[in-house]
Amino acid sequence: MKVGLLQFKPEFGDVDANIEKVQKLLHNKNFDLLVLPELPNSGYLFSSIDELNKLAEEIPNGKFCNALVKICKEINGYIVSGICERSKGSFYNSAVLVSPAGEIKIYRKLQLFSEEKLWFKPGNLPLETHEIKGTFGNVKIGMMVCFDWIFPEITRTLALNGAQIICHPSNLVMQYCQTAMFTRALENHVFTITANRIGKDINGGKELAFTGKSVIVDPKGNYIYRGSDDKEECFIVDIDPSKALDKHVTKLNNVLEDRREEFYFN
Repeated sequence: MKVGLLQFKPEFGDVDANIEKVQKLLHNKNFDLLVLPELPNSGYLFSSIDELNKLAEEIPNGKFCNALVKICKEINGYIVSGICERSKGSFYNSAVLVSPAGEIKIYRKLQLFSEEKLWFKPGNLPLETHEIKGTFGNVKIGMMVCFDWIFPEITRTLALNGAQIICHPSNLVMQYCQTAMFTRALENHVFTITANRIGKDINGGKELAFTGKSVIVDPKGNYIYRGSDDKEECFIVDIDPSKALDKHVTKLNNVLEDRREEFYFN
């Protein structure tokens, strides 16, 4: 199965330019599943609700969603991408899974980071896995967004729901996540794909720099890929997703079956 990520710098407030950049970077690429960063349609550093009103889009009919559908149909692959979503008068920091048939599944970020709390509502949809199909067979994927990584319950819930690959659109500003994904992958025996962005957003008298260094980690904690901190890049690799079905650390230890829930806090 060919999986990968796209690391790039979205232009704040310029949806058309961001669509054009994604199309250019994915030209002549071949993949079964690809992950894009968080909020790649809009950029990240908001300073007003008016900006959200202008840049957020409804799913599935927005401009960025339509562009992703077109790419997936042309390549015959799936894309997971962050997206600035508008729904019923509210705004969500969301992710979408887009299929080659044009179907779209939505996840809304549960754990908002810092000033995201000023603009977005916390996610209100359950953690679900989705089955994707192709010549690679049937594979279950889960979605989470950026700061969700620091809450191990999220990855664990997706793993308990059968996720073999965790797709993780991100706009990381701290240095911890890329290292921590070793643990998220290993403790659940899943593949993780963290697609981060690069560059800076400058808006409303504020500036925020992003760390790049996107990573793909396998179920045993091996780093399949580590991106640069400042280059736009698309990386695609062959993996065997069935390896995420084996939850054994030893013959007698299973990371899911050995859980003793009666001793855990709720």
